[in-house]
Amino acid sequence: MKEPLSLERGRIVISNQGRDKGHAFLILEKAGEDTVTVADGLLHPLERPKKKKMKHLHVKPIMVNWNTIRPEGGAVQNSDLRRALEENGFTVKRSLCKEG
Repeated sequence: MKEPLSLERGRIVISNQGRDKGHAFLILEKAGEDTVTVADGLLHPLERPKKKKMKHLHVKPIMVNWNTIRPEGGAVQNSDLRRALEENGFTVKRSLCKEG
């Protein structure tokens, strides 16, 4: 039997439920027993990450190395998250109307 993929920082996940269904995100951290915080740099930036239950996420076998996401150094920015998702084949869906 296959082992489940770990939900650690830098793992790419796809939302299965909610308004953001079908969107790709990067896991930022584990927020509780069965929840994680995710961000994509656009709909849910680093300043306002989304808290999602693990059962509402489809885990992809792709890990983004958090230490090399910003090779020039400094703090990780939203553009770095978008670029990491796009480099791994996940397009960041842009909405015509602004949320918030």
